[in-house]
Amino acid sequence: MLLYAAADLLWASKIKATADALGLPARPVRTLEMLEARLADTPDIAALIVDLDKGDDALALIARLRDARAQGRERAIRILAWGPHVAKDLLQSARDHGANEVLTRGGFDANMEDILVRLSARAG
Repeated sequence: MLLYAAADLLWASKIKATADALGLPARPVRTLEMLEARLADTPDIAALIVDLDKGDDALALIARLRDARAQGRERAIRILAWGPHVAKDLLQSARDHGANEVLTRGGFDANMEDILVRLSARAG
């Protein structure tokens, strides 16, 4: 299962449509509360994909999977964050909060299919 947090409907739709076309299960998380619910009801989460345009909410989602509350399976969830290439401080902040991979928006968009397949292969 892939979880994704997008700042707008365009990106959310694009991620969901790409995952569906590839036959990959994907569910949105819009808030920290939604992430908690997904963690409680979905045992096979492979990755969280976070749009850094969500600002502090994006960093809170990343931090939740890397803080002291995170249990073993939660810590194993891969985190990919993406954002504008001009937002160097924000990209670095995602790394500092524990994202495994940080990409520019263009890098994520250009390689979305491969990225989703690779991240979903980590489930199980």
